[in-house]
Amino acid sequence: MTDTKKVNLLGLSPEKLIEFFESIGEKKFRATQVIKWIHQKGAESFEEMTDVSKALRAKLEQICEIRAPEVVSQNISSDGTRKWIIRTEGGKNDCVETVLIPDGDRATLCVSSQVGCSLDCSFCSTGKQGFNRNLTPAEIIGQVWIAIKSFGPMDPNGPRRVTNVVMMGMGEPLMNFEPVVDAMILMMHDHAYGLSKRRVTLSTSGVVPKIYELVKRTDVSLAISLHAPNDALRNELVPINKKYPIAELLEACQFYLANLPDKRHITIEYTLMSGVNDNEEQAHELAKLLKDLECKINLIPFNPFPHSGYDKPSNNRTRRFQKILADAGYTVTVRTTRGDDIDAACGQLVGDFHDKTRRSQKYIELREVNN
Repeated sequence: MTDTKKVNLLGLSPEKLIEFFESIGEKKFRATQVIKWIHQKGAESFEEMTDVSKALRAKLEQICEIRAPEVVSQNISSDGTRKWIIRTEGGKNDCVETVLIPDGDRATLCVSSQVGCSLDCSFCSTGKQGFNRNLTPAEIIGQVWIAIKSFGPMDPNGPRRVTNVVMMGMGEPLMNFEPVVDAMILMMHDHAYGLSKRRVTLSTSGVVPKIYELVKRTDVSLAISLHAPNDALRNELVPINKKYPIAELLEACQFYLANLPDKRHITIEYTLMSGVNDNEEQAHELAKLLKDLECKINLIPFNPFPHSGYDKPSNNRTRRFQKILADAGYTVTVRTTRGDDIDAACGQLVGDFHDKTRRSQKYIELREVNN
C-alpha cells in the first residue's frame, strides 16, 4: 500500500521543490536535477536518477514518491483524438477525463482541474454531473505527464508530443487557484515541459476576482467562456454571471491584458446553440460588446448530449454568425468537432465520481418529471 505520508514530488512547482530540498538539508540544485528527471525524462523511480548520489536516492525513496494518477482507460478516436479516464486519489469512483487533440504539427491537451465542476453552466454535461473536489497539483500536471508518456519513453531532445495545453477540461480552473497555478508553472518551466506562455491557456467562466490575482502570478494566455452577448441570456446559460456580470468580466480582461509583459489578446469562447444564442441580431450585439477588447472569437457548435435541451445550429446559421463578426473586423474561427465518437468533444466530458452537491440527482429527477 502507498504510504500517504510520502511527499509526491510530481506536483511540486520548482520553487516548492527547492524549498523541500532545503528543508531536508540538501542543496537547491538537487531540485533542478529531480525536476528534469521527472518531467523531461519521465522517471517513475529515484533509482533511475543516475546523476543523483546513491545516498540521496535512498533518502528520497524513504520519504518521497513520484505518483501520477491511475489511468483507467485510453480511447483513440477515428480522427486521432485520444481520451483518458483517470482515477484520482478520491477512490475508484472518482475519475476525470483528459483529451489530446492532434492537428498537424500541433497537439493540444485539454486538462481537467476539478472532479466535476463547482459551477453549473446549463449547456455543459460536466456541470450536470455535479462536483466532488478540487484536483491536486500532481493530479493536474500528471495529466500532461501521462499524455506524453503514452507515446513511449520521454525524450527531452525529441519532437514535442504535446505542443499546447488548455485548462479547459472538467472543472473551473480559477475555483482551484493554487494547484492550477503550480501546475501551469511546471508546464512552462524550462526544466520541466518548457511550453510557451502563448501555448498554455486558462479558460474561465468568469471568476472575476481570480483574474486580477492570476496576472500577478503568471502570464499564461486567457480564454473567456462567454456564450452570450448580454447579461439576461448569460445569467441563464452561465449562472456565475449573476455574481460577476459581463461588464465586470470585460473590465478584468482589460486589466489582465494591460498587465502582461507583451501584447496579447483574449480568446472569447462562444458555444452556438440553435435558437438560443445564434441569430444575426445576437451576432451584431456580440460584435458591439467586444469592440474595445483585444480578442479573437472561437465559435463552438454545440455538441449534443442526452437530455441537454439544446441543439446544434445548422452550418448556415454558424457561417452567418461568423461572417457578421468577421465583417466587423474580428478574427473568428469555428472549432471543428473532434473526438465526438469517444465522447471527447467540447462540453462532453463527464468523468465518473460521487457528486457531493447532489446536482446530478436533481437533474435526473427533473428529467423523470418532464418525461
